[in-house]
Amino acid sequence: MGKKKGSKAASSDDFLQTLEDFTSKENWDKFFTLRGNDDSFEWYAEWPQLRDSLLPLLRDSSSSSSSSSSLQILVPGCGNSRLSEHLYDAGFRDITNVDFSKVVITDMLRRNIRTRPELRWRVMDITKMQLADESFDMVLDKGALDALMEPEVGTKLGNQYLSEVLAKRVLKPGGKFICLTLAESHVLALLFSRFRFGWKMTVHSISQKRSNLKTYMVVAEKENSIVLHEINSSFDLLSLGRNDCQGSGMRQALESENQIRKDCNSGSDLLYSHEDLKLGIKGDLAELTEGRRIKFTLGGQGSKFSYRAVLLDAQTQTEPFVYHCGVFLVPKTRAHEWLFCSEEGQWQVVESSKAARLIMVFLDISHSGATMEDIQNDLSPMVTQLAPRNDDEEARIPYMMGSDGIKKRNTVHEVTSSLTGNVVVEDVVYESTPSNPRGLSTSSDLAFRRLVFKRTEGLIQSEALLVEDDEIVDQSQKEKTKYVAQAKRKGNRKRNQESSGPIMRVSHDYLASSYHAGIISGFTLVSSYLKKAESCGKMVKTVIIGLGAGLLPMFLHGCFPVFDIEAVELDPVMLDVGKDYFGFTQNDRLKVHIADGIKFIRDITNSETSSENTSNEDSMAINAKSGTCPDILIIDVDSADSSGGLTCPASEFIEETFLLSVKQALPQHGLFVVNLVSRSQSIKDMVVSRMKKVFDQLFSLQLEEEDDVNVVLFGLCSESVISESDIPESAVILEGLLKCQRLETKQSIIDTTKKLKCWK
Repeated sequence: MGKKKGSKAASSDDFLQTLEDFTSKENWDKFFTLRGNDDSFEWYAEWPQLRDSLLPLLRDSSSSSSSSSSLQILVPGCGNSRLSEHLYDAGFRDITNVDFSKVVITDMLRRNIRTRPELRWRVMDITKMQLADESFDMVLDKGALDALMEPEVGTKLGNQYLSEVLAKRVLKPGGKFICLTLAESHVLALLFSRFRFGWKMTVHSISQKRSNLKTYMVVAEKENSIVLHEINSSFDLLSLGRNDCQGSGMRQALESENQIRKDCNSGSDLLYSHEDLKLGIKGDLAELTEGRRIKFTLGGQGSKFSYRAVLLDAQTQTEPFVYHCGVFLVPKTRAHEWLFCSEEGQWQVVESSKAARLIMVFLDISHSGATMEDIQNDLSPMVTQLAPRNDDEEARIPYMMGSDGIKKRNTVHEVTSSLTGNVVVEDVVYESTPSNPRGLSTSSDLAFRRLVFKRTEGLIQSEALLVEDDEIVDQSQKEKTKYVAQAKRKGNRKRNQESSGPIMRVSHDYLASSYHAGIISGFTLVSSYLKKAESCGKMVKTVIIGLGAGLLPMFLHGCFPVFDIEAVELDPVMLDVGKDYFGFTQNDRLKVHIADGIKFIRDITNSETSSENTSNEDSMAINAKSGTCPDILIIDVDSADSSGGLTCPASEFIEETFLLSVKQALPQHGLFVVNLVSRSQSIKDMVVSRMKKVFDQLFSLQLEEEDDVNVVLFGLCSESVISESDIPESAVILEGLLKCQRLETKQSIIDTTKKLKCWK
């Protein structure tokens, strides 16, 4: 940063400290007025540091031209930097400088009119440049993008500016966009994502003598092809991040972006941007291409919201289309349903829409405060750009919307917990039910009771089938269900009496949650041990971290008489909700501990370690207090903060130190189960990597209806427990152990065992 001695320089530097809004024209006019036309202000690196890195790039670009003087260079947001003057003196004469401050443009013109007459100076907003397409060989940005990326305005101005380079194509084919930046994470995220297709990108590091901050030079070269290149760097990535946050941020951004590019080049399904599609990455969108399906993002530039979307061009259809293009809005509560999240389901929606092209837009929590009119007004201009060519210019684009899938909803109970926040118990009747549980009447709609946390409304914590009290599947088992009568108090019985309807109870032998069936199917991996335990009358200790409404413990209690179950729940409110509204009860084979799950497991680990160093008498005392090692340990908890991409479990439960404690607490035949919910493939890969490192064998089960969001992981403490080829035989053993009254529930569990896969 250049400074001039004297009071004027000091006062302008003082003003710079108060320049909070770098996007304000009025602030910059005042700043440049204070500076005067002879006092230059340099963003980041000065000419001596830039010269050796910058000049070779310019000379390489000018090699295709007759001389350096013919290279056409644009300097956006030029300010009163001497960069253009140094380039002019180095032989580059065709330079256009633009800035929205008339004050600085007037000063710079006055300063150079005699000595550098060929330099051009124009007052212009760089987010709305009035320049011809393909008119420059190089765009040289020295801090302009950084200045536009103010936290208060987000990426809006940065996006508009880059669109002048990308969409308006001010660069000629083969031209270069050179961006000098401090490489803040939000700037790199925008820069790397916007210059993916049709650009070759390199990053250089510029050393500075008088500053702790590095300047990075990002060079993007425009190509005629739309090949996706990995980003190269002229420095060693491993050397970054050891001593400074700035270098660490650059390394992480480069590694993350290059992984995205690798995945795309290897055939992975990439989430494209609207700008990518306009560049023709997936063909000419003005034409319909039968069976074309593209995942992409909408918004962020000039729009109020951002959206995740899928573009689908209809497959072969015998009947004529009613619409040339339509929009289908998917509410956030239904985004995970098979109909909307799976490719097969989406094609069914396309067929029913009667549209030649359907743009399916997924709403999420960020759209909660918006009306449908707000959403439609925001989407309308973007959707128009995505519509196929149509001879009827007045043809409308209809907006369709899926309901939340619920025909009836009744809030049974609401409570606020200091640990969990707002908790809701509700009874719902769905518009369509996947299958009718055996033995129930089909004359009326099936009702389900759900537990929902307001902090993650899109995630159903627990769900149970409601049945009439006299509709018991196996009358011979009535004596085993006496506890139900005790649980029909408070909200359970009172609500139904008030509504004059039949008295309903929660069915504990029906699994409404598919991931519960997935967890139980994993018991196949230890079914031989379970069979031996049953044969010799030994109880199998099963610990479940996370009670929820108590449905999984109750199901296991009823269907596995050999199980001795302990549930660990941090929030006492959950135990009350389970008892009062979901028929949960404790007995000699099912107990609940109100405790921290991680501490509970570590206490077991510590007691086992202590017992190895104590006498038999002392060891028995310790085990009596802390409990013996579990044979099966299940983690079924949600994350209080899912903003990092992990919905279930909380991050503490997949830390390597905790996983090591788990393995130490389990016996050789033990089984560790984790219900993992995340949209981030990198997070899932990280969890798998950690578990593979700790456990001798790792199996997984992907729940297809969750569209790769929900996966259940099973860790084994010994490779000798089972092999993948043994699973069919072991599933037969599990089927014999399951004392389940509903045959379709038992069959669902056994069918799910076929999805178990071993990680090598």
